[in-house]
Amino acid sequence: MKVTDHIHKSKKPLFSFEILPPLKGKSIQSIYDGIDPLMEFGPKFVNVTYHREEFVYKERENGLLEKIAIRKRPGTVGICAAIMNRYDVDAVPHLICGGFSKEETENALIDLQFLGIDNILALRGDSIKTESSFRPHKYGHKYAVDLVNQVSDMNRGNYLVEDIKLEPTDFCIGAAGYPEKHFEAMNLSTDLQYLKDKVDAGADYIVTQMFFNNAKYFEFIDACRAIGIEVPIIPGLKPIKTLNHISFLPKFFQIDYPEELSRELLKCKKNEDVTQLGIEWGIHQSKELKEAGVPCIHYYTMSNSSSVRAIAEEIF
Repeated sequence: MKVTDHIHKSKKPLFSFEILPPLKGKSIQSIYDGIDPLMEFGPKFVNVTYHREEFVYKERENGLLEKIAIRKRPGTVGICAAIMNRYDVDAVPHLICGGFSKEETENALIDLQFLGIDNILALRGDSIKTESSFRPHKYGHKYAVDLVNQVSDMNRGNYLVEDIKLEPTDFCIGAAGYPEKHFEAMNLSTDLQYLKDKVDAGADYIVTQMFFNNAKYFEFIDACRAIGIEVPIIPGLKPIKTLNHISFLPKFFQIDYPEELSRELLKCKKNEDVTQLGIEWGIHQSKELKEAGVPCIHYYTMSNSSSVRAIAEEIF
């Protein structure tokens, strides 16, 4: 079932979460170990992230360096199929621009359609570690809106090979939104216009980047509605878990902690202190969002579900 159908049929906020594929060499059981503790709360869909290739340089016998592409985590297609088969829950694979040609993207979408997966989250994706900024595939997409357009075209039966008659796909398309703006955007106004472009291109719903101040989310909703974005906007939350998160999350995701939370974080002396505070703050955020009638609360687990489970026990 499509994410938007789940939302429209529910009379209360839904529960969903996101997981990471396991590192190469680990079994599918590592995925199940992260999902099993959360199934009693009735998630309607589970997002599966996608991680693009990385590059390493290997010295050859002639002394020259060879650039080799490696993928540390497997793709999402098989993982999504396994999740849907085991749990009878909808899986939402992330689809990214980086590292993929348009043809490879089309082939991936065809595979997803064959498997009965009818939801995707269309993202540009991050730059690789060896590049200072995002560089698209030579024959791929530069922006997420271009990816949304390709999926929308396939939903209309328009494939890359024009002389072959193919059936239209029927994907529900999700897009990312940034309550505190994408770090590359000039300002929030331009970022909102980019988001509207994705909705106009065919995005059916929005899921936000993590935030820790609900006021930012509510302001974001108002700003979206003011420029004509009417699709459901799902808030994304991440429980803080480690001392490293205190500085890493604001730096990497370009987000702010509210003053009340930052004061309490400064008192934390060990990881366990941060984890407990993260659970308490997650409960506080979730209660307020649930009371506000959001369509769904989406949690970023990073495949460690203990904190999300503690929050869900209080909310769902």
